[in-house]
Amino acid sequence: MARFARIDVILKMKEAGIVPVFYHKDPEVCRNVIKACYDGGIKVFEFTNRGDYAHELFSELGKWAEKEIPGMVMGVGSVVDAGTASLYIQLGANFIVSPVLNPDMAKVCNRRKIAWAPGCGSLSEISYAEELGAEIVKIFPGSSVGGPSFVKAVKGPCPWSSIMPTGGVEPNAENLKAWFDAGVACVGIGSNLITKDLIQKKDWKTLTEKIAEAVDVVKTVRKA
Repeated sequence: MARFARIDVILKMKEAGIVPVFYHKDPEVCRNVIKACYDGGIKVFEFTNRGDYAHELFSELGKWAEKEIPGMVMGVGSVVDAGTASLYIQLGANFIVSPVLNPDMAKVCNRRKIAWAPGCGSLSEISYAEELGAEIVKIFPGSSVGGPSFVKAVKGPCPWSSIMPTGGVEPNAENLKAWFDAGVACVGIGSNLITKDLIQKKDWKTLTEKIAEAVDVVKTVRKA
């Protein structure tokens, strides 16, 4: 059962501005990455559903986070069907993110009042997702769908839409400014933020600093 109410999850996603997207088969690596995000100022984390027994790993990480960093909102991404969404909700997922728009997932998440961010690639899909109850919609892959210009175009006729691009977002001032100026609610960032070299070096201190820098960039961009 989710520890955080749906509205609180949405607010934390918007407050953080950045939703880290990450998967690794080693639970120790995952714990260090999650802790680095938390210490860097991000209190929401998207564990991606990839790899064998990923749900078992998420269950372990969720229990650890609840004990060690109870303020962290743990959710799951790369979910494409209702059955998998149900499984992760049962394991404590506070939100579900999908690369696709699957109405069956909406029924499962809404029934349990779980935040759901489906993947959309057009204004029609975004509108349909909102009709199904999605508070935040994911555009994926963000850079390929149309980048910041796509978001700006959508926000013209639909200023109420809350959009989270994932895929192609970079944690630097120029790129983040372009996205937030276009009107995104938050952004999802994976390997561009949690880089492979830092994982290989197990340089958690530098990772924490990099995340904190990205959070500061978002705050600066929003103020501007």
